[in-house]
Amino acid sequence: MSAVSAQSPSGSAVSVPGAARGAAELAPPARLWPSLAAVYRAQLSRARVARMPLLFVATFQSVGIMIMMRGVVDTRGEAQSVVAGSSVVVVAFVALNLLAQYFGQLRAGGGLDHYATLPVPPAAVVLGAAGAYASFTVPGTLVTAVFGCVLFGLPLGNLWILLAVIPLAGAALSGLGAACGLLAPRPELATLLGQLGMSAALLLGVLPPDRMPEIIRLARDLLPSTYGVEAYARTFAARPDWAFVAGDLGVCAAVGVVSLAVATWAYRRAAVR
Repeated sequence: MSAVSAQSPSGSAVSVPGAARGAAELAPPARLWPSLAAVYRAQLSRARVARMPLLFVATFQSVGIMIMMRGVVDTRGEAQSVVAGSSVVVVAFVALNLLAQYFGQLRAGGGLDHYATLPVPPAAVVLGAAGAYASFTVPGTLVTAVFGCVLFGLPLGNLWILLAVIPLAGAALSGLGAACGLLAPRPELATLLGQLGMSAALLLGVLPPDRMPEIIRLARDLLPSTYGVEAYARTFAARPDWAFVAGDLGVCAAVGVVSLAVATWAYRRAAVR
C-alpha cells in the first residue's frame, strides 16, 4: 500500500495511506425485500392500535349491506354478487379509503421527510404500508363471507379462494389509494378521493350487474375490485370454471402491479418536494 507524507500540527511528517486520499465508500443500498419486511413490521405495529375499530367498522358495514339486500335479491345469481361484493368491500374500505387518508396526512405532516432519510427503496415504503393495512382486512373479510353464505344459503366449500382474492384485489386497490393520497395537494382532497373510490367499490361491487344500466356496467368493468368480486362469485357455482376465476385474478394482479408502480412514482414525486 502506498503512503504519502503529511505535516501534522507539530510539523512532523505523518504517513497517510493512499486509499485514504480517495472518496470514502458509501454503504451498499438497502435491498427491497429486507426493507419491505422492516417497513411492514413497523406499519403493522403502528396500525395495530386501530385494529379493533377498523375491523368492526369495515365488517359491520358489509354485514349491514347484506342484511338490507336480503329482502331485495330474487335469484341465486344476485345473492352470489351481493355476498362476493360485500366481502371485497371490506378490502376496499381499507385499501382505498384509509390508505388514501394515511398517505395524505403523511405528506401534509412532513412524514415523507422521515422516510426519505431512511436507506429504503420507495417501493418498500408503499408496499409495506399497503400490506400492513390490508392485513387487517383478512378477519373481517372472512367473517363477512361466512355470514353472507349462511344468510343466503350459499356453499362454504370454496371459501379458500379469498386467500387469493384478498391480496390481489387489495394490491390493486391499495395502489390506487396510495396514489390518491400522495398526489392530492391537500389531505382533505385525499380523504375525499378515498371515500369516493370506496363508495364506487361498494355500489358497483355489491349491486347485481344484471340490474345495472349498460353505461354503469362499463364503469364497473373499469374498477379493479370488480374482478376480485367476479372471481369469488364464480366459485359458488356447482362446477366453477376455474379458468375464468384465474383470469379474473390475473387481471387483479396486473392492475395491482401497475397501480403500485404509479404509487411508487407518486411517492418519489412527493418526497422530493
